[in-house]
Amino acid sequence: MEGSEPGRGGMRRFTWEEIGQRNGRGPAPQERWLVIDRKVYDISHFCRRHPGGSRVISHYAGQDATDPFIAFHLDKALVKKYMNPLLIGELAPDQPSFEPSKNKKLVEDFRELRATVEKMGLLQPNHAFFILYLCHILVLDVAAWLVIWYFGASLVPFLCSAMLLGTVQAQAGWLQHDFGHLSVFSKSRWNHWVHKFVIGHLKGAPASWWNHLHFQHHAKPNCFRKDPDVNMHPLFFALGKTLSVELGVQKKKFMPYNHQHKYFFIIGPPALVPLYFQWYIFYFAVQRKQWVDLAWMLSFYIRFFLTYLPFLGVKGTLGLHLLVRFIESNWFVWITQMNHIPMHIDYDKNVDWFSTQLQATCNVHQSFFNDWFSGHLNFQIEHHLFPTMPRHNYWKVAPLVKSLCAKHGIEYQCKPLLTAFADIVNSLKSSGELWHDAYLHK
Repeated sequence: MEGSEPGRGGMRRFTWEEIGQRNGRGPAPQERWLVIDRKVYDISHFCRRHPGGSRVISHYAGQDATDPFIAFHLDKALVKKYMNPLLIGELAPDQPSFEPSKNKKLVEDFRELRATVEKMGLLQPNHAFFILYLCHILVLDVAAWLVIWYFGASLVPFLCSAMLLGTVQAQAGWLQHDFGHLSVFSKSRWNHWVHKFVIGHLKGAPASWWNHLHFQHHAKPNCFRKDPDVNMHPLFFALGKTLSVELGVQKKKFMPYNHQHKYFFIIGPPALVPLYFQWYIFYFAVQRKQWVDLAWMLSFYIRFFLTYLPFLGVKGTLGLHLLVRFIESNWFVWITQMNHIPMHIDYDKNVDWFSTQLQATCNVHQSFFNDWFSGHLNFQIEHHLFPTMPRHNYWKVAPLVKSLCAKHGIEYQCKPLLTAFADIVNSLKSSGELWHDAYLHK
């Protein structure tokens, strides 16, 4: 801690230069510090015990983490009690409250917007909304079984049941997302309990796996080596203008990226869930000894096979399950990637929270169908800015976000659903061409 000076009460004072070096990669590779409300915390050892995972908190090492801290935690007073032993000092009086490179006015305006959102009660959930949402999923699940039970196991009832079950999986995916983000109950513990039931028993996946990946994505969206959702670069795809050109200049070619907009239709939407997620989640749960999650997952498979085995036999039940995963996979990939792949993808540049989220996300037009089909992820911008906000309130905060974007000259992208789908393919084609040109000529 060379260069720091003691302040009042023996509290050490630090500069942003000192803090920036404690990012886990600089001159002090074992040290990780971050700043919250001008207080400096040493998370070097705590990061491994962080309930949200070691990586998500480490992504802010050497940086101001005030806005993500506020965005992710419900009971901030309780969390700060656990943070007290990590406190090692504060910013020196002559230091700004966040890095000098960040837009001071934009940071202040967003924090004002956050205060307005809280005063308007937009972080308060409507429990009836989520109860009805769960009920509609359960009704579809029962309807899928009734189709087979009443009409038999011929082709048409089989396909109808698969479509209903695929819908159940997609919609349960959006619902578990709500609980995972602590958007339904005021107590984190309650959200975690129901989250395990929805993602485990209704979907057959581990909550711990989702938490590990998804919170990193929200902390640093579209930031290569920090957002797991862009880890498909460079092994399968060349993503983003900057990274694609860099890959080409380095003469790296793991795939024929100039054709990636074509093979995306083969290894993307149809394959992600049935050929990767479906098997990796078991490895994850066992390797990390997440036995409770594994028990919930097994309860899904036991229920599924006991339900359909008497009507379809072993081969028919396995075929139904794979077809359902195929339907779910297509639904999931198109919806989750339409908001991010066409947007800015690069290394972490440590810009302010508002800019970080806006440059990596876009919206899709609101309609009853779009809201339902995407689980309200057509409001991806609002969701990323306020990840604990109940989704039924996104439309209420959207005008305020648009106004702040207009004030600071930041583009607020919103497009039709089919255009958003097309933009995934177009962006892959564009980045593939950039890679190809750099690979051949630079």
